[in-house]
Amino acid sequence: MKEFAGKVAVITGAGSGFGREFARIGASLGMKLVLADIQADALAATADELRGKGAELIAERIDVGKAEDVELLARRTKESFGKVHLLFNNAGVAAGGLVWENTVRDWEWMLGVNLWGVIHGVRCFVPMMLEQGDECHVVNTASVAGLLSTQLMGIYNVSKHGVVTLTETLYNDLRLTGANIGVTLLCPAFVPTGIHQSDRNRPDALAPEADQTPSMIAARKATEKATSSGKISAEDVAKMTFDAIRAGRFYVVTHPKILASVELRLQDVVAQRNPSDPFTFKKDVAVRPV
Repeated sequence: MKEFAGKVAVITGAGSGFGREFARIGASLGMKLVLADIQADALAATADELRGKGAELIAERIDVGKAEDVELLARRTKESFGKVHLLFNNAGVAAGGLVWENTVRDWEWMLGVNLWGVIHGVRCFVPMMLEQGDECHVVNTASVAGLLSTQLMGIYNVSKHGVVTLTETLYNDLRLTGANIGVTLLCPAFVPTGIHQSDRNRPDALAPEADQTPSMIAARKATEKATSSGKISAEDVAKMTFDAIRAGRFYVVTHPKILASVELRLQDVVAQRNPSDPFTFKKDVAVRPV
């Protein structure tokens, strides 16, 4: 996809971080926007900003982990604009801790947003794209956590590994059927997006059942430190992603230095040896218990 003006982009997690930057670029390119987020005030701020710049858009407060919410978003998209050309399954949350200390609610919350959110997006919007027959593109936001298995980030790793294999399978399925739909898998590392404050949008029904353990606190502090000191901005990542869409490129790894760790992991698999420390080449950002 090289032409964007007049086309429709659906963006989840549009109230902040990557989603807001995707929306800003889409608006600057003359796209019609469907913005979605669970945080009403952040969503409204993004919508107001872009309407003030002349963007044509709708904004819907939804929980991407709920099938009925994403189905509603798809209906609202079709009612408002008739089509969808560019889909950003981008909403995400994060928390950590020793994997056996995470509760059922922790698992349901993070898998609901990070993995089921992408599943629902694919399920609801790709059929619309196929029916249209237009040139379209899907961007799924995963993470380098979908390519590595770092300690104290078990649920997040599981969710992002799921997004990676879902997106690779989507690419292969679309190629098998000859569909005119491109796919991009976004795998950022540490970027200042506010994801370390994900608890602000955690539903009451999935609220923590007990105080955080030392390992959970350590994971949160390390993630906050790493993301806040990130040298690449959310705006930079959004620009990289649009460049990949134009080029029809599948993988977007925003921090190339991390690929040494990914390669080491794959070498472990091929050699059938025990897993190496994911922080072998980056011990300064390792997440350690206190």
